[in-house]
Amino acid sequence: MSTDLTEDSRDVGGDTAHLETIARRVLWTSTAMIHHANRVRPNPSGLKVGGHQASCASMVHIMTSLWFGQLQAGDRVSVKPHASPVLHAINHLLGDLDERWLPTLREYGGLQSYPSRSKDPDRVDYSTGSVGIGATAPLWGAIARRYVDTSFGTTGTGRQYSLVGDAELDEGAVWEAILDPAVSELGEIVWIVDLNRQSLDRVVPNIAARKLADMFSAAGWQVLTVAFGRTLEHLFARPGGDALRRRILDMPNPEYQRLLRCSGPELRERLPGDGPDADTVAAVVADLDDDALVGAVANLGGHDIDALRDAYARIDDHRPTVILAYTVKGFGLPIQGHPQNHSSLLSVEQFAELAVTLGEDADKPWRRFDPESPEGRICAETARRLERPPVPPLPRLEVPRDVDRTPSATSTTQAALGRVLLDLSREAPEIAERVVTVSPDVSSTTNLAGWLNKVGVWSAAERRDWFADDAETIMHWRERPTGQHMELGIAETNLVGLLGELGATWSRWGQPLLPIGVLYDPFVERALEPWSFGVYAGGQSILVGTPSGVSLASEGGAHQSITTPSVGLEQPGCITYEPAFAIEVQWILLDCLAHLGRPHGRSAYLRLSTRPVEQQLAAVPDDPAARERRRRQVVAGAYRLRTAQGRPEATIVTMGAMATEAVRAADRLRTMEIDVDVVCVTSPGLLFAATQAREGRHDAPTWILDSVFPPDRATPMVTVLDGHPHTLAFLATINRVRLRALGVASFGQAGALDDTYRHHGIDTDSIVRATLDAIS
Repeated sequence: MSTDLTEDSRDVGGDTAHLETIARRVLWTSTAMIHHANRVRPNPSGLKVGGHQASCASMVHIMTSLWFGQLQAGDRVSVKPHASPVLHAINHLLGDLDERWLPTLREYGGLQSYPSRSKDPDRVDYSTGSVGIGATAPLWGAIARRYVDTSFGTTGTGRQYSLVGDAELDEGAVWEAILDPAVSELGEIVWIVDLNRQSLDRVVPNIAARKLADMFSAAGWQVLTVAFGRTLEHLFARPGGDALRRRILDMPNPEYQRLLRCSGPELRERLPGDGPDADTVAAVVADLDDDALVGAVANLGGHDIDALRDAYARIDDHRPTVILAYTVKGFGLPIQGHPQNHSSLLSVEQFAELAVTLGEDADKPWRRFDPESPEGRICAETARRLERPPVPPLPRLEVPRDVDRTPSATSTTQAALGRVLLDLSREAPEIAERVVTVSPDVSSTTNLAGWLNKVGVWSAAERRDWFADDAETIMHWRERPTGQHMELGIAETNLVGLLGELGATWSRWGQPLLPIGVLYDPFVERALEPWSFGVYAGGQSILVGTPSGVSLASEGGAHQSITTPSVGLEQPGCITYEPAFAIEVQWILLDCLAHLGRPHGRSAYLRLSTRPVEQQLAAVPDDPAARERRRRQVVAGAYRLRTAQGRPEATIVTMGAMATEAVRAADRLRTMEIDVDVVCVTSPGLLFAATQAREGRHDAPTWILDSVFPPDRATPMVTVLDGHPHTLAFLATINRVRLRALGVASFGQAGALDDTYRHHGIDTDSIVRATLDAIS
């Protein structure tokens, strides 16, 4: 899919002079928002409020030219985090943001520090703030949009823009995304890089546009460079102008930044340099007065409306495009070009002087244009052009709670995942058709082969499977527009970035998807930050980490996850589960799917294992009512796996792969005439929320605590899991009992399963000893 938009349909802006006037107002409003938050609004704590006036200023012309002369209603834009006041200023001029919000930047309940889809009151297409993640989000948004188009009907057309700071390109996640093979086919992608050569602390010495251009080009992108504005281009056209061009292009970044701080006389001395062309350079600018010379040196393409328009007109809609726009950080402000201006704030005096320079009133900073003025008419026309139809009503999805399968053989929770998906396709095809799985090249090793064979691999165009007639090929790689599995390269950040955007289609186009991402649990931590940001931005998805824990035994410490159970417990907007039996995977996955793709939905993290477990240990009740009771407890966070006759002497609490050891320990203790309850925890997070709710700190239901940990069965407790022991340690506070917490608190060791468990003290012997210690 390409947008195939012609220059005529895209070049919709007004006269350049009027857009310059709008740009000055955008500069003023965004600067005033930050000034008000720091200099005007009362601040009893004295802590810095912050904001980024210089980072905003460098983006003003880019964003003004884009919104008022280029964007269409179907386009989406990811705005670099520190330019959020510019976005709000533009939305204010377009009538999308009431004046009352402008003084609330970074205030409780007000405009967010960085663009937020879920918290800001005006239109924000992509949440940004975590450097690099917002930049890549439109790549995954484009794929998600294409998937919806091929599966559920058209979403319209539109480009996906990213406004990126040049220092943001230091993030490895950016290049992981750019290099994914799927990205080179996305003709609707346009990145605009704010090439101001500065980061937070300094002028970056080695940012070279030519090197960046080569890197993007090697990845299959169209590269457009907007280096200079009209004034400099006119000077370059003069006799000797080539020498001036070479001088500016070849000088180090810090030297150029220093020139931006110079007066006219200082420039005449410094600009020519000391090379062989110094006299030629001096002659080119000799007839300019001081003000004209100062303006010429700062006349970069990223601040020239016409230069930017020319670049937009050359966008190729059949491959991704990056526009490298040279800018000056702090352009138009007194702090322009200063190496430490990243977090600088104008003084009260500087702000007053800026008001005079821009023809504004420092006491009335929130003006819109007169509707009858040329600028007011451009704003009104832009608002009409960018108006989007409302998101269609969501379809009603009825996810079954149970598919009536009770596994009886020895199996693993990892293997259960693929079987549940296949069962869902038979029992509820209307739900299964909205499931889309994503994997970073680990589909076969995470037991998705059967599902993948059934539904195929998604591709915008059908591709021939050259191994379809190979009898020894077990997993068939059928790529077609109707496929429901997406395979990315080995880059977990790409996986969760795509997962977040697939999980947001319900709010963008009214078409809910049920995305499930599968990766090795040891690498969840690598993916956690971008996935967490996707959850924050409203992307609802299920992340499956498998295989997990030191149960990976022979794989050794590098592949044995330790902290992921507690990470899942602590992740906002997410319910974490670690089932022990295959039937629990079924119940949990179905319940998690039922909470996706809707307002106030939630994401989930499932930690699965390759540990074979005898499924009969689950003792699933045959009676339908009793089975439903067990299902509800599993989904709510815990159930009693074994119940002592009479009052127990201790309670063994287990989770996931350790259920086998817990039951064995209970059986051995019974031979010593010590009867214990065995509680199986499926979600420590839900249990913790219930304990908080009991104290009035949460609104979660508390019935599960009364059901599984009733006060009349409160006894010394032993907790055991294949993960860090503190994950379950809070359970002892429910009834204030003695605790022995077993788990994994050091890097793993390679070896057989029994040896590994023994090494970490989570084997059956260790559970028995801990129980005897607890009751002694």
